[in-house]
Amino acid sequence: MATPDGFAEFVVARQAALLRTAYLLTGHAQDAEDLVQTTLVKIVPQWRRIAENPEPYVRRTMVNENVSRWRRRRWREHATDVLPEALSHDPDSAELIAVRDALRSLAPRQRAVLVLRYYEGLSEAEIAAQLGIAPGTVKSQARDGLARLRVALPADDEDRTDVVLDLRR
Repeated sequence: MATPDGFAEFVVARQAALLRTAYLLTGHAQDAEDLVQTTLVKIVPQWRRIAENPEPYVRRTMVNENVSRWRRRRWREHATDVLPEALSHDPDSAELIAVRDALRSLAPRQRAVLVLRYYEGLSEAEIAAQLGIAPGTVKSQARDGLARLRVALPADDEDRTDVVLDLRR
């Protein structure tokens, strides 16, 4: 089956941005690639309807699919006494790694709200429309998510919300 007009151009133009957003939502490169792929497969049948402005539909599909993936995987997690070998990381990226780990600890909706707000730069109203929730819920999820990030991240004099904005690297 041939893809609809403009779909391939959209994918080529937005692939890097979609992968970054998916990585911030999932916390793992392989899961991010799977999430983008699944999202793109789901939007192809809708392309003619959304071709004028596909970004909101793609983001919402990605967030919903991530929540569904998280729910399906939750029962497969197992505690273990033996930890795998730790990966070595560049010491310059220690703060970025700490932020990504803290983001992973958030509930999927809180993570989605923070990623859409501070990484994608959407307004509270746009996030509410994307996620199908009330603007007040966006505000409370952002407040609670930022509070959890402040607790999870090492304490220093910096405002922790600035670190969230540094995820654009």
